[in-house]
Amino acid sequence: MYTRSEPAEREPDTSARPPLVRELLLVAGLFLVYKLGRQAANGHVEEAFRNAGHVWSFERAVGLPGEGAVQGVLLHSHTLVQAANTYYATVHFPATLAFLVWLYWRRPRHYVWSRRILAVLTGAALALHLLFPLAPPRMLQAAGLVDTGQVYGPTVYGETPATDSMANQFAAMPSLHFGWALAVAVGLIVATRSRWRLLWLLHPLLTLLVVVGTANHYWLDAIVVSALLSVAYAAMRLPRTPVRTHLPWQTAIPARRYASPAYARSGVRR
Repeated sequence: MYTRSEPAEREPDTSARPPLVRELLLVAGLFLVYKLGRQAANGHVEEAFRNAGHVWSFERAVGLPGEGAVQGVLLHSHTLVQAANTYYATVHFPATLAFLVWLYWRRPRHYVWSRRILAVLTGAALALHLLFPLAPPRMLQAAGLVDTGQVYGPTVYGETPATDSMANQFAAMPSLHFGWALAVAVGLIVATRSRWRLLWLLHPLLTLLVVVGTANHYWLDAIVVSALLSVAYAAMRLPRTPVRTHLPWQTAIPARRYASPAYARSGVRR
């Protein structure tokens, strides 16, 4: 009796792996463009608050739940709200970088595809940051939310958003925190064959709850970045996986069952 096992882990297709130095320079360049692009969108304070009022009113008009419902859960526990702030501050870049590194070494074809997806998504998001500056809900008085980063820590933002030289606090639309997390989850689901691979979706789900609960983003920020990501996926084909010629059942069935008819007629017995 033979039992069916999970498919063997595929060996990486090294022929599809791009040169390492080129990729390091490319990723570093994309990161620099990301930082400079966010800085270029800084300073539109009045417009950012005006847009925030429009987004808040639109969400209520279409019946989206208030962001405060998620924050209320976090505020029940000092430890929980600090954990959410830490997740927001520390997971975004390292998780995405680790994802790209793993794909580069283990799934080169999927690496190239995912890197292009992230580049297109980030470029579209930066363009929207320039066209639609938006103050996050933690700054909007009508929202009545707590700036959990400033109150409980840790935070990645300065106390005076208009003069923050480290980050653009008026680039809430769309949420690249959620967009990158969703791209990472989809990339891992596509590139792996584990029966548990759908659990990668917990990463964007947790990220969504964190960005909303800490009042750094509106629900609409996540909806818009999901739409942008969907367009990117529709425009780029999935990488093709080379077909393996090895037949797994050839080693699972005893060799004597493959004896040729001539051998059987010869009368030779084992």
